[in-house]
Amino acid sequence: MAAVSALGMTGALVSCSGAGGSGGVTLRLVAADYGDSSANSSKKYWDQLVRGFEAEHSGIKVEVSVYSWNDVDRKVTEMVAAGDAPDMAQIGAYADYAAAGRLYRADEVLSIPSQADFASELSDAGKVNRVQYGMPFAASTRLLFYNRTLFSEAGITPPTTWSELAADARALKAKGVKFPYALPLGPEEAQAETMQWLLSGGDGYLDGFGSYNLDSTQNVATFTWLKDELVGKGLTGPVPPAQLNRADAFTAFTRGEVGMLNGHPSLMKAAAAKGVQFGMVPMPGINGRAKSTMGVADWMTAFRQNGHQDQIRTFLDYVYDEKNVLDFSREYDLLPVTNSAQETMAASPQDADLAPFLQELPSSELYPVGKTSWAGVSAEIKKRIGKAVGPDGSPAAILGQLQRAAVTADSASAG
Repeated sequence: MAAVSALGMTGALVSCSGAGGSGGVTLRLVAADYGDSSANSSKKYWDQLVRGFEAEHSGIKVEVSVYSWNDVDRKVTEMVAAGDAPDMAQIGAYADYAAAGRLYRADEVLSIPSQADFASELSDAGKVNRVQYGMPFAASTRLLFYNRTLFSEAGITPPTTWSELAADARALKAKGVKFPYALPLGPEEAQAETMQWLLSGGDGYLDGFGSYNLDSTQNVATFTWLKDELVGKGLTGPVPPAQLNRADAFTAFTRGEVGMLNGHPSLMKAAAAKGVQFGMVPMPGINGRAKSTMGVADWMTAFRQNGHQDQIRTFLDYVYDEKNVLDFSREYDLLPVTNSAQETMAASPQDADLAPFLQELPSSELYPVGKTSWAGVSAEIKKRIGKAVGPDGSPAAILGQLQRAAVTADSASAG
């Protein structure tokens, strides 16, 4: 993940370290920054957590280095290549390290209660060849955000089907709304918008056997509808979808220029701060609510190199304590990855704004991060998918190209 995490959070480069212990073990953790300023940097979260942990475990020190999402995956790659792997890394991908035999299995570095507490859909996404290596650390889902003020002025209600979405977009355009539906298929995060639409069309990136299925009949039909009914009719705004990035679409929404778009929880705070009156509904499907939405997770990994298995287990059991999971989730408007924390959040009035996202998580589908080929396939989607809805684009041709590239990448990684 070059510029943003899977969850779409950005951050600045910061670092911190704890003191080494004499006669004890010092664990090194590389973590990603979910903050957008020094005031809410993840450094503060980890500083507080480590202080609490070290107070209870005198024989273990923990040094945490926090990097922005622009840098963290590359930093860990460089450390591993130099033979200096950290004990743990909280990053965006894990499959390559697992395939190379560099990671502990989750059951080697978590107690049975801790591992069993993960939400099952997240545990499953953390597996390579049916063995869990990626431990979910933060999660998010997507909902359709809409501008209540613009909807009221156009006399429309939130859509529950594709045809209603298109009709709402036409009504918004007639009222002069700049982006009736913002469709960010630019290179920043096109794989997310694409997956959301494929799921709402009844399919996705993989078939039922775990093989890539990008050019399925349903997927081609989905992008043909987008091209013909939204983009082709001028309902996606003045910026071509292939050039519209998610961050720019979000910013336009906070300026009151967007009628509808897919968004994650961080958009709530940004829109509210700008005074935008907004609502959120599940993503519409072809004939009703989509069967599933897109879920996203970032991952904790534990490297074998330094052999600190027991100390890592002690620390990670502390990290995944319900209080710590809730503290992190609430600080950054993210969803807890454990069942215990999810149950507490669902019942808590202070977390009411996250409830709609939490309700979507059990039926969500995540990126196929357990495939070592996914990083390359994702990059190809970012590069090409916007062309599918362009004036001269062919959804069938572009999805066919992506499918062939995915199959080739998958075969190469398996070989």
